[in-house]
Amino acid sequence: MASNPTQVSSSMAHYLGVLYRLGGDQGYVISSAVAADAEVSAPAAARMFRRLEERGLVDREPYKGVRLTAEGEREALREIRTHRLSEAFLVRVMGYGWHEAHDLADGLAEIGDDDFADRMEEKAGFPTRCPHGEPIPTREGKIARLEDRPLTELENRDQGVISRVRIRDPERLQYLASEGLVPETHFRVVAKAPFGGPIRLGLSRREVVLGAEIAERLYVELAT
Repeated sequence: MASNPTQVSSSMAHYLGVLYRLGGDQGYVISSAVAADAEVSAPAAARMFRRLEERGLVDREPYKGVRLTAEGEREALREIRTHRLSEAFLVRVMGYGWHEAHDLADGLAEIGDDDFADRMEEKAGFPTRCPHGEPIPTREGKIARLEDRPLTELENRDQGVISRVRIRDPERLQYLASEGLVPETHFRVVAKAPFGGPIRLGLSRREVVLGAEIAERLYVELAT
């Protein structure tokens, strides 16, 4: 289907960004998962997907879901770049906490264009990742592919460094920050209970115990 030259709206870009983060650049994603992540109703998501399909930004397949086209992926990466640079700008320059940045960045992403994103990038010191550790796409649409894994996949005595924190809830983010569990923190697995039990981590000077619900949202790089 041919792409419509009409400018992509901020709401459309938001859906494309969500779809990319859920794996829509690799294959089909069920529409209900996108609706849940975007915090909208299933009918609202379906209406948006029809609009996106009409503009050649997504493909839809019954019983499979939705996936990005090449043009849709480019627009998704533009949205993700602006959003993550906004988060970095808010934390590094404006002094906001990382638990405040996500929602505020949504507002900046709605009003910002590529030039605005470039200025935030410069002011923030040209970050390559957002405060939560997610890679920031370049203006050319390139994004780093990370070789990390959930903390719950590690075993006793494994060592590594926190790569990404895939949590949005402000209270949980504040808790993790208070415990020093932020990107680039080194740790070792002191003990891991079986059957999805808690994990005890050793940090530089103390230990922290995490439940599996939070641990599975911490993505880590295993030390060699």
